[in-house]
Amino acid sequence: MKKYILLLISCLVINWASAQESNSKAFIQAFKPHLGKYYEGTIVVGGKEGDGFTGKRLLMQIMSYSDHEVKVPFFVGEDKSRTWIFSWNNNRVTLKHDHRKPDGTADKITFYGGTATNEGTNQMQMFPADAETEQLIDHAAYNVWWVTIDQTKFSYNLRRIGSDRIFSVEFDLTKPVRSDFKPWDTAQ
Repeated sequence: MKKYILLLISCLVINWASAQESNSKAFIQAFKPHLGKYYEGTIVVGGKEGDGFTGKRLLMQIMSYSDHEVKVPFFVGEDKSRTWIFSWNNNRVTLKHDHRKPDGTADKITFYGGTATNEGTNQMQMFPADAETEQLIDHAAYNVWWVTIDQTKFSYNLRRIGSDRIFSVEFDLTKPVRSDFKPWDTAQ
């Protein structure tokens, strides 16, 4: 009887651990049905004249997908310098911002972001700025990014704690658009 109880407890622990892993993994997997598709976005919070985003076409593409990494270029008008990279490791999702120059070389400020401090949910992950971000952009040490994805909408959000800096853009995942845009770093 003791062996049966221990076996039952072991199975429950294993199932619980699998469930814990599933939210962050499911978040990454939510991108898979959108592989190769482009979507237009709209600023819903924080846009203002002269910010470099307002009044420009906002476009994202799920450019590549694997079980451990998703690359999502974010085009602002004709600017093809930005790619969001989501990676999954040790049951945590990391967001990094890859910035490129027109010749494909890395911008001097690139690969900033952070890693989720917990498994998040299958539809939302939060990324407080990491030490690398603080080294690159000292005032971004207080940034928190959060990203949502469900069957109808993707959102990218930024809040700088202790300031009025907030930015949010949403993309309608029910309406793919045609585009042939590729990021400046074509090796991706």
